[in-house]
Amino acid sequence: MPKQIRFIKSAVVEKDYPVHSRAEVAIAGRSNAGKSSFINGLATNKIAKVSSTPGKTRLLNFFDVAATFVLVDMPGYGFAARSGDEIRDWHKMIETYLSSRESLAGLILVMDIRRSWSEDEELLRRFSETQGFPLAVVLTKADKMSRSQMLQAVAKIKKETGLSAVFATSSIKKTGQEEVEDYIYKNWIK
Repeated sequence: MPKQIRFIKSAVVEKDYPVHSRAEVAIAGRSNAGKSSFINGLATNKIAKVSSTPGKTRLLNFFDVAATFVLVDMPGYGFAARSGDEIRDWHKMIETYLSSRESLAGLILVMDIRRSWSEDEELLRRFSETQGFPLAVVLTKADKMSRSQMLQAVAKIKKETGLSAVFATSSIKKTGQEEVEDYIYKNWIK
């Protein structure tokens, strides 16, 4: 069931993060993985801006999800049309948030189901493991494959990563988002 999601604020540095008492779930992924479409798929309202140009999110964007938890949309990675300094600043902002935020309950790694697991995703998986917070993988754009191909893609990511929390979603067909939200709530929020 889609939830009312409300934008709280954007931040770059720790002192500007919102103050609240709820758990936070961060969302990471490549610039063109479909993070905004996934967030909008969870919501009753279009809250995240979907752009035809990858790499538009440059801040940490905090969203209240039905007053139960806070979703944190992080800037995408893997899009090279940025300067080296800007990319280093992004890395620092994301690493600071992931390593210092006490309310962080888990990280959702969003990836296009047609992509292979790469070193970028592996770095995030290892970072979450060393920091001690759980990781779930959301494979977007599942409507671009047959059901058989989709099941094979999910099984392949599970095998390569050793993760059991791997979900296939489609914002076009509106499938999979509820399963992800149920998992987050039952395993990270309760």
